[in-house]
Amino acid sequence: MAANDYRAYLRNHIDMEEAPGRAAHTGSTHRALIFGTLAVMGLLQVASSVAILLHLTGYLREVDLASAQQSPNEEMHSETLIADTLKSIKERKDKCRLKKDTRMPAAHLPIKTPTNFSAKNRNSITTITWDDNQGMNFKMRYHDGRIQVEEAGYYYVYAKTCFRYAEDHDSSKEDVSNVQLFQYIFQEKFTQSAGPAILLTKSGGTVQWNIAKYNMYCVEQGRGIQLNNGDGIYVNVSNAWLLDPTADGTYFGTFKISN
Repeated sequence: MAANDYRAYLRNHIDMEEAPGRAAHTGSTHRALIFGTLAVMGLLQVASSVAILLHLTGYLREVDLASAQQSPNEEMHSETLIADTLKSIKERKDKCRLKKDTRMPAAHLPIKTPTNFSAKNRNSITTITWDDNQGMNFKMRYHDGRIQVEEAGYYYVYAKTCFRYAEDHDSSKEDVSNVQLFQYIFQEKFTQSAGPAILLTKSGGTVQWNIAKYNMYCVEQGRGIQLNNGDGIYVNVSNAWLLDPTADGTYFGTFKISN
């Protein structure tokens, strides 16, 4: 009995001495298990991320393939858009042309040079010819000294003529001390039976010039008149041999005001 008690005492004593060692061993095992669990979770997360990335990559490839398959339709759609845009631009250009075409008819013509009027025809009435190549002529015609209307309406008609005399005009020293310088604007109506021209305006006077080296006299006039398609207007002057041949001295024109 005493021997059994002694052996029990020895086992309890040994167990008490080994208890701390077993506790330490158990703590180490728990830590290793935790670290292993974390490592496994980390690997699983990495594997999951890779799987998601591969899935997305495959999806993007599918999208690219689908886009590639649909590209002909998209190209056709783009061509349609370009065609519509070009059509729109053309329509705008056409509208701009129409806006330009809506401008009122007008003409402004300088005198045609050289004039070659003879001093022998003193005091005679002469129709002035104009330079339509150097002037402006929009939606109107010009022929044989006449501006012809292509669009009926109410027009303003104007003309300026300058007369000048210098020593080099006439070597015989023609007497210009009492010379008549007149300007007339006429209208020709476009009818089946051509009637006489209508005098629209007349201006000028008898000028008493001294025989000096240089003399000048200008006549400028204008008025409104209703003109029909085909009507013509022209300018006559007396003593055309004295006309100033410069574009700012002698000119003729008209422009439409309203219908």
